[in-house]
Amino acid sequence: MSFKTDIQIAREAKKQPIQDIGAKLGIGSDDLLPYGHDKAKISQEFINSVQDRENGKLILVTAINPTPAGEGKTTTTVGLGDGLNAIGKKAAVCIREASLGPNFGMKGGAAGGGYAQIVPMEEMNLHFTGDFHAITSAHNLLSAMIDNHIYWGNELEIDERRVTWRRVLDMNDRALRDTVTSLGGVANGFPRQTGFDITVASEVMAILCLSNNLADLQKRLGDMIVAYRRDRTPIYARDVKADGAMTVLLKDAMQPNLVQTLENNPAFVHGGPFANIAHGCNSVIATTTALKVADYVVTEAGFGADLGAEKFMNIKCRKAGLAPDAVVLVATIRAMKMNGGVAKADLGAENVDAVNEGCANLGRHIGNLKQFGVPVVVAINHFVTDTDAEVQAVMDYVEGQGSEAILCQHWEKGSEGTIELATRIAEIADAGVSQFAPLYKDELPLFEKIERIATSIYRADEVLADKKIRDQLKTWEDAGYGHLPVCMAKTQYSFSTDPNLRGAPTGHSVPVREVRLSAGAGFIVVICGEIMTMPGLPRHPAAENIRINDEGLVEGLF
Repeated sequence: MSFKTDIQIAREAKKQPIQDIGAKLGIGSDDLLPYGHDKAKISQEFINSVQDRENGKLILVTAINPTPAGEGKTTTTVGLGDGLNAIGKKAAVCIREASLGPNFGMKGGAAGGGYAQIVPMEEMNLHFTGDFHAITSAHNLLSAMIDNHIYWGNELEIDERRVTWRRVLDMNDRALRDTVTSLGGVANGFPRQTGFDITVASEVMAILCLSNNLADLQKRLGDMIVAYRRDRTPIYARDVKADGAMTVLLKDAMQPNLVQTLENNPAFVHGGPFANIAHGCNSVIATTTALKVADYVVTEAGFGADLGAEKFMNIKCRKAGLAPDAVVLVATIRAMKMNGGVAKADLGAENVDAVNEGCANLGRHIGNLKQFGVPVVVAINHFVTDTDAEVQAVMDYVEGQGSEAILCQHWEKGSEGTIELATRIAEIADAGVSQFAPLYKDELPLFEKIERIATSIYRADEVLADKKIRDQLKTWEDAGYGHLPVCMAKTQYSFSTDPNLRGAPTGHSVPVREVRLSAGAGFIVVICGEIMTMPGLPRHPAAENIRINDEGLVEGLF
């Protein structure tokens, strides 16, 4: 059986003018700032004008821990959004923008798949509307202004050994993780050790995604700590007078992007912090705007529920005053088999025993999500190799967990494949049964917040942190940052910090290697295990297969 590739399906899409998509949500053409015919930004004036409206229902799509088999979280998000519209609901989708790093590295595109995609797929996976370039530029402007301030006399008495602000690039490039700058003599400044992170790990990205408007954006940018003096007092971005110019560079990037699904339903695509090293959710301004103009908003959080959903609940919802009405947990039969010990090459053969063995990972995610007081429905993202017996095994397991599972075939059939899921999710959301609450209160000490996540979500026995890290957390508490949530940076492949430990491990420890204060974004980053803030490319990066063919079309992007 042969299937069209995602990019072939996307190219055959009968797109509507973006003004027609905006009209479905009551957004007039004057409030859309078009980027070509099929994408536009929504004006701040329009966003301001709808703030007094009631919110629609918020539905979060998350997943089990990702495996090389792929779970299809974005595909399910898009399929559910189309399904809700197909049953007569006014629904919109909210997802993150794609980073060039993983697109050209291992992951490929990030616009859904099969007949549940957002278009224009190629532009979304490349430069789109330039938001990430703006974030990169704003971040590196600050880097340049810090070094420039030191060069011209260092009036602020910055300790050059304690400049914490690095540079960023939207690319996977391990060679830049650890660098020395300003070599070459007096004219080039004072040499110091620094490095690059990937743009999606920048605090500027997190701030853009958590800010309500430009004034809030500038305040948060100014609040970022970029260095320390010899007496350990902090230097803020506003001290080097960078916050105003950074806001100017981010002025357009702050406005949400509107595009469409293959079935011509509205989709907001805005922001893109990584979920394993940042908070993994699309922007607050896109989500809150969508909630004002649609009756149902389907959004996703990156990687598995132990990372993306946890941060969605504990960081994004806390900061934005949001509460999800229902959660969809995506799982695949293939991933169950991988968690049950089956090699990727053998996933095509029926193996009900392995499915049952691998369901422990799914069960833990169900239990974790219920801790937040939200109703959970499992969406089984169907692959053509799945057998009825394997699907039934997952259905039975989920029922035994006090939840429900629904088979979804959106990849193959579009909205037709998610009618049952859409109908059930709308029922749950309308019933108002969610009793959402974050996992911990603001006033809990920082280290206890870390322990709460490690023990309640990862099911670890303990958190390992040396005295230096504990003292650093105490210093931040004394400085008035103790109320902040924590943003855990760890591998996405396991509940533990060991990426090879699949399933539902217990008896493990969570080692904290480093903690970073993101004072502007408003959270503490807790780096656990061997997690990189600048990824490297794999042995055979996706970029090797990306090219322009004889017809002038992009090939290999997905």
